[in-house]
Amino acid sequence: MRSKIILLLALVMGVVTTFLFFNYMKQFDSETVANQNMTTVVAAKDKISKNELITAEKLMTIEVPSEGLHEQAILSMDGLAGQYATADIEAGEVLLNHRVQDEKEETIFVSKKVGEGKRAVSIGVNFVQSVANLVEPEDRVDVIFTEVIEMPEPQQDIVETTTLLREVRVLAVDRRMIETKDEAEPHTEYSSVTLELSPEDSVKLVNAYESGSVHLAIHSRIVADVTNDTDE
Repeated sequence: MRSKIILLLALVMGVVTTFLFFNYMKQFDSETVANQNMTTVVAAKDKISKNELITAEKLMTIEVPSEGLHEQAILSMDGLAGQYATADIEAGEVLLNHRVQDEKEETIFVSKKVGEGKRAVSIGVNFVQSVANLVEPEDRVDVIFTEVIEMPEPQQDIVETTTLLREVRVLAVDRRMIETKDEAEPHTEYSSVTLELSPEDSVKLVNAYESGSVHLAIHSRIVADVTNDTDE
């Protein structure tokens, strides 16, 4: 009986000692963090996708320990709004200099994005032709060509629309500021889209652009689920 009491007391003392030890270590860690030098950096408030336009609403500032801070961490929001993400940036992730670029930099490096044996070809587009300004670099688009064939009177002209090219890669888009009436803020509209094509398709696109009108149709970036529901 006495040995059981001693064993029980030993277990109780062990639990108390463990509790006191963890409390002490927790307090020690808190004091260590509090004594560290902190630096204010810019982080993503929400997820920012690759090639997405960065807005002030997507950003926030947070405090992180200065020790071990990445040398390319961005410390200020100045000039960030209006740039583009070069990779996916998760919510809460600290922004790094090489993860953002402006439109000028994107245009300069288009030549590095063109695949071997391919060509970069630009065509002018308006709001409707660019799918309401929704086309972005790395999208895949179909090029739809519309041609008006003039017929001798009294016959009516014939309008023919065909899919000229399929699943074409978008390399870059060029934007311009459009002034609006009633003192409203100007908005951005596309002026051209640069596509990656084979030399033969490049000639085909330019010929179509000069002969009629060209529209773009965006493909989904969501990968289809190859699992057949009937197999379940």
